[in-house]
Amino acid sequence: MEEKKLDLNSIIGFVLIFGILGYMLWQNQPTPEELEAQEKAKQEQIAAEQKAKTDNQTLVTTASDYAIGSGVDSLQQIELKNKLGAFAYSAIHATDKETVVETDLLALKFNNKGGYLSEVRLRQFVNYDSVPIYLIKDKNASFNINFGTTDSRILNTKDLPFIPEVTKNGNITVVSMKLKVSESKFLEYRYEIKEGDYMIDFSVRSQGLSTIINSGSQINLDWKLKGYRHAKSISYENRYTDVHYEYEDGKDNYTGARDADKEIDDVTWIGFKQHFFSSVLLTDKAFKKAHITTENLVHDEEIDTVYTKAFAAKMPLELQGGEISESMDWYFGPNDFKVLNAYGKNLDELVPFGWGLFGWINRYIFMPLFSFLGGFMPYGIAIVVMTILVKFLLSFVQYKQFLSQAKMKILKPELDEIREKYKNNKMKAQQETMALQSKAGASPMAGCLPALVQLPVFYALFQFFPSAFDLRQKPFLWAEDLSSYDTIADLPFNIPFYGSHVSLFPILASIAIFFYMRLTTGQNMQSQPQQEGMPDMAKMMKYMMYFSPIMMLFFFNNYASGLSLYYFISNLISIGIILVIKNFILDEDKIHAQIQENKKKPKKQNRFQKKMAEMMEQAEQQKQAQQKRK
Repeated sequence: MEEKKLDLNSIIGFVLIFGILGYMLWQNQPTPEELEAQEKAKQEQIAAEQKAKTDNQTLVTTASDYAIGSGVDSLQQIELKNKLGAFAYSAIHATDKETVVETDLLALKFNNKGGYLSEVRLRQFVNYDSVPIYLIKDKNASFNINFGTTDSRILNTKDLPFIPEVTKNGNITVVSMKLKVSESKFLEYRYEIKEGDYMIDFSVRSQGLSTIINSGSQINLDWKLKGYRHAKSISYENRYTDVHYEYEDGKDNYTGARDADKEIDDVTWIGFKQHFFSSVLLTDKAFKKAHITTENLVHDEEIDTVYTKAFAAKMPLELQGGEISESMDWYFGPNDFKVLNAYGKNLDELVPFGWGLFGWINRYIFMPLFSFLGGFMPYGIAIVVMTILVKFLLSFVQYKQFLSQAKMKILKPELDEIREKYKNNKMKAQQETMALQSKAGASPMAGCLPALVQLPVFYALFQFFPSAFDLRQKPFLWAEDLSSYDTIADLPFNIPFYGSHVSLFPILASIAIFFYMRLTTGQNMQSQPQQEGMPDMAKMMKYMMYFSPIMMLFFFNNYASGLSLYYFISNLISIGIILVIKNFILDEDKIHAQIQENKKKPKKQNRFQKKMAEMMEQAEQQKQAQQKRK
């Protein structure tokens, strides 16, 4: 009975103790005024800590400074306000999701942090390994506007949270990415994406930020991209990977395949160009200046296999009435001449057809011809047919070249006699040689001029085939892709300057070049004896006959098989033309008779020949005078 009373008394005691404690806590709780004072003290402490960190300097924000998402409490809002100033509004209301838009040509993703395209995939193309072509993916690119604010901050839009809005109007999708200060004040990236179009209308504008953006600070647009590898040979792809740009109202230029660091004035578009695909930023009004850099990322082809080059462009922006307002465009697509030319913005200069005459020949002759042939026959056959047509048109030039060589061969005995007769008077021998060649209508220069006529065509086609987008991933015979090298064997080791594979088209082209040079240089070696004091041309030609095919074999092993196919067919046809000319058209007896007739006729010298004869005569007289004085 006593134990029960003890237990009951214990319970009553505990209840009384807890009641007293609860009453005391209630009596001592802070008043609303005290709570407000505590909150104010906390804010002052945060501000003091922030001031201690950034005393006498502006605040530079980084990606780690931003809390993006919903459920931001009051303390976090204070911290964001201290870090972002007016743009804390956007951080409070933004989410970390991506915005996805797809058309028939492009698959796009926009990251809400930075408001820029985080992924660009070209839906109709794959790379050498059948992987989709990505121009932007996995943070290989960034687009940033760097600006100062009136509260002494330096902000980077690539790290700031944008609020997306997507609308659709027919076949046009509009993506609006806004970095907000309030619902009516913001910085907006606006994208208009159309079906069937690689060009994206793009604008950057601010509204109501004239009192927030520091008009006295430098505002810079920074665009960076690391180009993904798309081709089988990354070193070959890198030869055609660089920055192209248009400046000064229509001029165009490029940085070249090497590392570059350039300042350009009045730039209207900048293209980060890879071999067959480009990312281009165009502006309606020219950027007054642009600082462009490129860096080669391939130092070892067996290790550096992901990226080709790193590109960067930095352009200052100007405020208009205290606001940013820039109308631009993005092009993400193939370096297809027909596609680029259709835009009419000089973008076809992204296709490296060559400069001057070479570019003109490619643009207005070979490109239309090849497009016509490729429209109704396989592209490999189109190369063969185009080569036949080109060689047929140049056959007259080749005939003139071989005719000149035949004349020199016929004159060789008489030229040898002159050199022997005047072996002690080199000047006189040279005069008599020139006189004989002039009378006979034969000259070494006559053989060189036809070769010079063929050079523009030769170089133009050298530029054309590696740049022809239509050849990309088109097979022919054993070649899987005419825009890349063909492979008949893989080597277990790498040969410097050659590679770790064997291509058959360069081997065939090298053999054809050897026999072609044997036919042509053999004729030259017989017709041009060595002159004293001059290099042994016969020996040099002999070396070239062996060196050129070897150079072809090594140099073209990693080049486009379409180009090697062209050289193989071209030299085969040239061999055939020479054999036909030599055996069925040229008659050496008739040529010899014609030379003798020409020698009987008085030969009128032109002004150049007269001048040369006079100079040589004067030199001869001076030499004789010196000998008499001695």
